Amino acid sequence: MSLKLEKQKTDMTPYVLIDELNEYMKLEGESYHSNIIEFFEDVRIWLDGFLKTDFKHFTFDCQLMYFNSSTVKLLLNLLLDMENSKNSECIIVNWITSGENKMIIECGEDFQEDLKNLTFNIVLS
Repeated sequence: MSLKLEKQKTDMTPYVLIDELNEYMKLEGESYHSNIIEFFEDVRIWLDGFLKTDFKHFTFDCQLMYFNSSTVKLLLNLLLDMENSKNSECIIVNWITSGENKMIIECGEDFQEDLKNLTFNIVLS
């Protein structure tokens, strides 16, 4: 049985979609909840288990317009888990933002520089 999880966005938390059947995850919106670790706990548990399977491809669309430093750390940990998975070459990360959002672009460029095993695309909308 494959997991499909959706969390609707709030003022402080992003929209989250996990669609295991289609090997897809998306974050969209803003992320500055005071306990972001707790908010993303089920996402981290799922991703950890999924990355141990023999998946054929996995796409992660990250379209956050704003996030705090706790979210940066959490994103880095998620991306490092992907980077270190046995099928890392099958993972595509789409870092989606507007061309005006310099902070998000720079963060994506930093991640892109550090993550060599993943296909990491910076997509300007």
